[in-house]
Amino acid sequence: MTAPIAPPGRILLIKLRHHGDVLLTTPVISTLKHHYPDAEVDVLVYQETAPMLSRHPDVSQLHCLERGRRGWRKLAHLVGLYRRLAARRYDWVIDLSDQWNGALLTRLLKPREAVGLDYPKRRNKYWRRCFTRLAPMAERNTLHTVEQNLVALEILGVQPTDDSRRCTMAYSQEDREQVRSQLASLGVHGAYIVAHPPARWFFKCWEDERFAAVIQSLADDGWPVIVTGGASDQEMTLVGNVMSHVQSPRVHSLAGQLSLNTLAALIDGARLFIGVDSVPMHMAAALQTDCIALFGPSKLNEWSPWMARSIVLHAADYAPLPDPDTVDTSTDERYLSAIPVDDVLSAAQRLLRPSDATQRRG
Repeated sequence: MTAPIAPPGRILLIKLRHHGDVLLTTPVISTLKHHYPDAEVDVLVYQETAPMLSRHPDVSQLHCLERGRRGWRKLAHLVGLYRRLAARRYDWVIDLSDQWNGALLTRLLKPREAVGLDYPKRRNKYWRRCFTRLAPMAERNTLHTVEQNLVALEILGVQPTDDSRRCTMAYSQEDREQVRSQLASLGVHGAYIVAHPPARWFFKCWEDERFAAVIQSLADDGWPVIVTGGASDQEMTLVGNVMSHVQSPRVHSLAGQLSLNTLAALIDGARLFIGVDSVPMHMAAALQTDCIALFGPSKLNEWSPWMARSIVLHAADYAPLPDPDTVDTSTDERYLSAIPVDDVLSAAQRLLRPSDATQRRG
């Protein structure tokens, strides 16, 4: 008979991936705190993704791995990070990444329980030696990323509750007040819609003219529309192109003017979010904002909006798409062009019906 696992006093969760991946680990944090309310849960992420968890109430300490360092600077950073982590004396380390940095840190920290994922590309003795347990990986595109993350807890005998399965995108009162001030300066005082056209990769984006047509139509119906995007040249250019096709005083761009936390506050106050497969879409789902998500050649079952009232329009339902694993992520080709403007507007009207409206705080 297997001996019961001793409760942890201090846990480290590792997620060295992109912003959306980090957000989708928050049910793991919530589940751990539900089962072990006195335990301290720390998280290790890449520096640039830290805002996704910087306001999370259940994270005791947020540790960051900085990328871009070279030579002795990189070595000094890694040694310093290891020393800070070792000083915490973790009982459990749960690594939800496929990166060797996380696996090697896990082995060096020597926790009582070290859980990793059994990634097919890591099936070798060196990966196995970094962990005491490996959680099974589902066949591709059969399990949502949130559910796959939670499998790492199930092998420790920790089951999620309905509430702890939800994602958490936290922000501060200061973030909310900043957004209110920005909206007031634009003359927006009531309900509004957020439209987020860009994504990390162009192949996930819809045509600028089509997105503009949706925004124009919603504005013509009387809705203020706030268009958002990141501060990179690529995203600013894309949003600029969308805005050039829109002629309405009700449409405003805040592209490049929001942090991830103030973007969360903006989305949380919105009546509807319209976007593509990107981190703001996952933020909208976590914030329980009604969401229209446009998907191209992505693994829909792994990355669709999680536990939110949403309508997903998948380009594969209108025309053939390439296999997600074969797409060149650096391509300028956009694979969402088969999605009709009228179908997006129809989805918006369904979610905006007064009888279905969810009362939200602005």
